[in-house]
Amino acid sequence: MPKTTSAWFALSCMLLGCASHPVGQVDAAPSGAGQSGTGGNSSGIDAGPSLLGRCGAAKGQLFDGSYPWNQTVDAAPVDAESTTIINYLQTKHTGSQRFRIDGPSETANAIFGLTLLVANASTPREAFTPTDDFFTPDCDTAPVPLPEGGSIEGETGYGCAGDGDCHLIVLDPVSCRLHEMWRTNRTASGFSGGCQAVWELQQPYKTTLRGECCTSADAAGLPIAAHTFTADEIADGEIRHAIRFILPNEHMRALLYVHPATHSTGRTSGPAEAPPYGARLRLKASADLSRLKPAAKIVAKALQAYGMFLSDGGKVTFTAANDRFTQHKWPEVGLLPSDLTSLNWSDFEVIEDGPLHTFDNQCDCNHIPVAH
Repeated sequence: MPKTTSAWFALSCMLLGCASHPVGQVDAAPSGAGQSGTGGNSSGIDAGPSLLGRCGAAKGQLFDGSYPWNQTVDAAPVDAESTTIINYLQTKHTGSQRFRIDGPSETANAIFGLTLLVANASTPREAFTPTDDFFTPDCDTAPVPLPEGGSIEGETGYGCAGDGDCHLIVLDPVSCRLHEMWRTNRTASGFSGGCQAVWELQQPYKTTLRGECCTSADAAGLPIAAHTFTADEIADGEIRHAIRFILPNEHMRALLYVHPATHSTGRTSGPAEAPPYGARLRLKASADLSRLKPAAKIVAKALQAYGMFLSDGGKVTFTAANDRFTQHKWPEVGLLPSDLTSLNWSDFEVIEDGPLHTFDNQCDCNHIPVAH
């Protein structure tokens, strides 16, 4: 990526928090307390249709309009490395999960994919015991709101029985905080968790967000919920933010990232032709959308207007939320996991994002953990 200055670099704000290093694996405890609700009406979960548009944010967004994921890039310049990166992906990233969407299902209230929760004034805040997946000083120790009847990624409750990423994502509109935790596990024996990132939705952050070289609940150091779309947004007819996308570690440029990402991992092993963490891709205006279903076109139009950020390592390209606590359901809005698989990497281009940052032993996170 060439060294350029974008509008994001002009933000004059205060740095607040952080999180650190690569995603790993630990042994999960048995499944525990709390079964998921079926439509967002549990007594401890806000019945509102979406996390978005809360705490002063514009409709369909988290954080204010100055953050890059809330800014349109349909007219942004193309990066000098765009052709090289796109050619690499077109040639190398050809697996069966390419351009599939994680989250939608033919069955309403399926457990797979990210679960987005909204707390309310009655939601209890619970302290947790950090695990080996909690990194200091990157991660935050503040008590976490756990809505009654809620659940984590890929589970029916808060117990991480399947040994997955087990992300917990809860918006607390009372304190205007977004709590995101990786490798959450709450059982009858107690509540433990990996890296928690507390995002202050009404406080300004610098270009380095929660801290240069700091991770979050996502490997790139970004807020997950800000880039995750829902069935409610499809029903509304528009996604008003950039989208989260992921690639296998071997197809991400080794130990490099670009802002707004603040972190990479030692697992990345791709060559110089591969995209770095934080790369922002845009679906070309010339891409043929006529072959897409109406719901898929809504996603594609967001990819043209806002683009997508490379945020984590994995196989399924696009990230949506499951519909367990949304007002609308995926079968209702008509979006399935395979509905974008007709796209090609040649339909995309990389937009100019600024200088590359090296993630190595000198890349130390400088963050004061949020403890309360």
